[in-house]
Amino acid sequence: MSVAHYENFPVASVLVPRSLRPAVVAIYRFARAADDLADEGDAPAADRLAALRHYERAIDAIGERSVPPDPPFPELAAAISRHQLPLRPFRDLLSAFRQDVTTHRYADYVALQDYCRRSANPIGRLLLHLYGAHTDANVARSDAICTALQLVNFWQDVAPDWQRGRVYLPAEDLRHYGVTEEDIAAGRCDAPWQALMAFEVQRARRLLESGRPLVRALGWRFGLELSGVLAGGHRILDGIEAARGDVFRHRPRIGGLGWLAVARDALLPRPRHRRAATAP
Repeated sequence: MSVAHYENFPVASVLVPRSLRPAVVAIYRFARAADDLADEGDAPAADRLAALRHYERAIDAIGERSVPPDPPFPELAAAISRHQLPLRPFRDLLSAFRQDVTTHRYADYVALQDYCRRSANPIGRLLLHLYGAHTDANVARSDAICTALQLVNFWQDVAPDWQRGRVYLPAEDLRHYGVTEEDIAAGRCDAPWQALMAFEVQRARRLLESGRPLVRALGWRFGLELSGVLAGGHRILDGIEAARGDVFRHRPRIGGLGWLAVARDALLPRPRHRRAATAP
């Protein structure tokens, strides 16, 4: 299973104890299936929202110890019961997926952060519960990493998101750098666009690195898994930088030798210098 369709950030590897893998897979299958309801296919918005309401009712039923028979709910209910997982993160995810159906622009970074708080951070919080590491300090670091990974996906997927009618780049950032939606539609990779993407890449890098102390807090096994996730995030950002922000014609992804580089950086993390960027 993976955080994204494109398998940039794999989870449930051999580093995760066998006893926890079914729960990790159940969480991701739920999140992936619900996200697909909001994103995939040609169903009208009303039908998508109705399908997501079905998922909400299923979570409510699991909370009342009544397990819906259709997948992915039996496996999810078993994981929730066995590991005493809270239901709030699942409801937060569904809230974000509903927002994907109804909200296609973000005025500022604060609004985008709120979306990430519900679309990405719940996964990290659930994993901390599974790992027995759910402390305030760990949650803050996990939230930073999960939000960063969500931003990495956004910057990587500017073009396909535009085709879906969505722009996740904050409007305040577009204005600051002099980029318009017409530029996005045209795939225009000029100096203003390159400056915008350089800023967004550094914003994501800073968030990834602010969460890095969680690697040490989780111990070697979970920490090495997380170190690989961080390396994968940086690898995608490296690709955006190498293309000088041209994600329209050079969408970065990890494959082949890229995974060897991720493994190397997971074992021997490279220093990440925080280059200055002009903030809006």
